[in-house]
Amino acid sequence: MSDIDIPEDHPRYESLLTRHRIEDGVDKGITSRQGLIAQGRGETFDYLLGERTIPSAAAAERAAAAYLLLAEHPVLSVNGNVAALVPGELVELAEATGADLEVNLFNRTEARMQAIVDHLREHGADEVKGLTADGRIPGLSHERAKVDSDGIGDADVVLVPLEDGDRAEALAAMGKVELVVDLNPMSRSAQSATVPIVDNIVRAVPNITRHARELATSSREELQRIVDEFDRDEALAAAEQAIREGGED
Repeated sequence: MSDIDIPEDHPRYESLLTRHRIEDGVDKGITSRQGLIAQGRGETFDYLLGERTIPSAAAAERAAAAYLLLAEHPVLSVNGNVAALVPGELVELAEATGADLEVNLFNRTEARMQAIVDHLREHGADEVKGLTADGRIPGLSHERAKVDSDGIGDADVVLVPLEDGDRAEALAAMGKVELVVDLNPMSRSAQSATVPIVDNIVRAVPNITRHARELATSSREELQRIVDEFDRDEALAAAEQAIREGGED
């Protein structure tokens, strides 16, 4: 099955296309089988949000772009689902913000790490970190503790989409600014984020890139104003309300 086998007028076109990308990622060794379950869980929340970017998420995406542009060393963390769903979009965001790309996996094998690095390069990435793994995130014992010391280890701002809650909490404990894309506003990842972005990653990443390009010539004072005006608690509350009310925000 390929993308063109799904009629664009199908009422579930975007959802079916996303599912296919995850399935294809499993076949390519990029996505773990557990990623299929995670995708289904996220899709449930997206359905309740009306499969749209709600206003509070749009504000979070603009704040995320401002944080990335203000950062001294921004890094975009990539796991299997992220690589399957938005590889080219991540490369564009990295180019728009000067961020590094770094692969980080819970179910880590050298073969899978290399497959994701190669996949990102096929979509235009020049350099992808993660294979060196000469640093660790304190407080974690599993494979996701491994990072590149000159990548996530040294980053001041990290975009961590579709993140495990314990790792999100550990990164926050390190004092890093975390930009988390998670469709569940009640998850540990969203709750520990500096900027919780409650949106589908296939919308969120292009939206952040668009904001970054629009803000590229803005002064640091203007970018700081956007960051300062963002209220994470209000964003989380608005997202939860939208889910409870069936997409209204």
